[in-house]
Amino acid sequence: MELPDFMSYSDKFSSGDFVDKIQRIAKRAGSKLVYGSLLLYYTMQSDKVSRKDKAIIIGALGYLISPLDVMPDAIPIVGLSDDLAVLIYVLKMVWTDIDPEVKERAKAKLNEWFDEDEIGEINNLFD
Repeated sequence: MELPDFMSYSDKFSSGDFVDKIQRIAKRAGSKLVYGSLLLYYTMQSDKVSRKDKAIIIGALGYLISPLDVMPDAIPIVGLSDDLAVLIYVLKMVWTDIDPEVKERAKAKLNEWFDEDEIGEINNLFD
């Protein structure tokens, strides 16, 4: 699958829209997509991340919350796969810049929305 130019979605991003969308789709999207989204969202807020990486993260999160996707989110099972592909791609780009505190913060938020079995999926985030 060819990734879209997710930077064209940066104008779709806002913190409020991101939180609303994640809460709305959390169970359907699965813990892996939600964890990746939260990692990027919290990493974007860090002072340790370059402006370039923040711009890329904003583009990826904008793609996630945009209703215009390569595969519309309403399509069962595959509808969120393009979103996950974009998130994984960007996570791999910034992985070394993600603080352990950010990972713990994202996991803490997951504990509010998922049970222990579902959270186990995040152990294989890049698979």
